Amino acid sequence: MSFWLSLIGYQAVWFAAVIGAGHGLVWPGVLGTLVYALVQLAGARNIRVDLALIAAGLLFGCLLDGTLSRSGLARYAAGWPDPAWAPGWILALWVSFALTFSQSLRYLQTRLWLAALLGLVGGPLAYLGAARGWQVVTFAEPTWRAVLALALGWALATPALAWLARIGNVPTQRQSTTQGARA
Repeated sequence: MSFWLSLIGYQAVWFAAVIGAGHGLVWPGVLGTLVYALVQLAGARNIRVDLALIAAGLLFGCLLDGTLSRSGLARYAAGWPDPAWAPGWILALWVSFALTFSQSLRYLQTRLWLAALLGLVGGPLAYLGAARGWQVVTFAEPTWRAVLALALGWALATPALAWLARIGNVPTQRQSTTQGARA
């Protein structure tokens, strides 16, 4: 998948998930993510890396958004399968976002400080945009507590995803020797 296809695909999934959730629907985000992931996996440089990114995205989504939901700091529209956990459309966004680290956000693999900065600022801004533009996230007052939790969570998750993508693409000594012997 090319840089632009990855970037545009992720944005399309974001809009499908958020607009769908605004209408009480989970399936647009989940379906968008399935299509995005299938296209990504079909052209993957290293399918194991992409599968690991999918698993990590699901884990981070469950941890961060699930914690926000259970603590009462955030309430999500279309809270399927259980309103006390991270909704399916949010988990779909995490999966799609995680997959960008092997394509459109590949440059962050060696710039973990920039990945942390992107997460620190971009993560909360995406949630605030979804909250204000489509009313799919509601934050408990005072709002700064949820925004701070999001900023910290995303500042940790974003470089972790970049690092995972990088270590998965570093050839092992055996692979390097085998590739060198073929040349």
